[in-house]
Amino acid sequence: MSVQLADHFTYRKLFAFVLPPIAMMLLTSVYTMVDALFISHYVGEIAFAAVNFVFPVIMLLGGVGFMLGTGGTALVAKTLGEGDALRANRYFTQVVILAFSLGVALALPGMVWLPQVCGRLGGTAELMPDAVLYGRIMLGFLPCCILQCTFQSLLVAAEKPKLAFWLSVAGGVTNLVLDFVFIVLLDWGLAGAAVATGMSQFVAGVVPFIYFCVPNSSLLRLVRTTFELRPMLQACCNGTSELVTGV
Repeated sequence: MSVQLADHFTYRKLFAFVLPPIAMMLLTSVYTMVDALFISHYVGEIAFAAVNFVFPVIMLLGGVGFMLGTGGTALVAKTLGEGDALRANRYFTQVVILAFSLGVALALPGMVWLPQVCGRLGGTAELMPDAVLYGRIMLGFLPCCILQCTFQSLLVAAEKPKLAFWLSVAGGVTNLVLDFVFIVLLDWGLAGAAVATGMSQFVAGVVPFIYFCVPNSSLLRLVRTTFELRPMLQACCNGTSELVTGV
């Protein structure tokens, strides 16, 4: 069933529209658990503890994607509702560029200062090597992580919730397969787990970027634009609650 935001929503249409995002959230939780099983079973308890120790730091930075995705989606959807598709595409493009830029800006100093951050958080000598190794690799994929979180919401504004779901499926399958290859077959240990997770974020973050770069069947696409500070600040402020909730 094809559902548009401008439609009159019956219960059936509402269910068809919200089911893919709900399934996407559940799926993300499941493949995070699978990741944990691979690490605990094949890498060891210390590595598993190190991942749980450093993961909140990664989530804190990655939560920027939830902020931009939610706030940006509200801004873009409101502008579409006003009938200004050109301005909506400008805002959409600016949100995506801002997401990638913040990912790079947060990843580089994060990789440098991660040992000090872990030390401040009480990391022990036993946990620190694995925590820093895993954290630095994950920070290397932070722009993809933020893009993934941002596009999960923006795809709903583009009336493509099913595409968001299938991208999550693709990311989950990528993570699962690469966990097996890198950890079990190649014996890369914790580094393999981090690379597998990062590659799943690459799939779920870069594929929609390519989709919106070319003509598509959605309401939105990436266009040439200048940076407009005020609407981007509005999007960030609107999405702050999701940033706090996400972390």
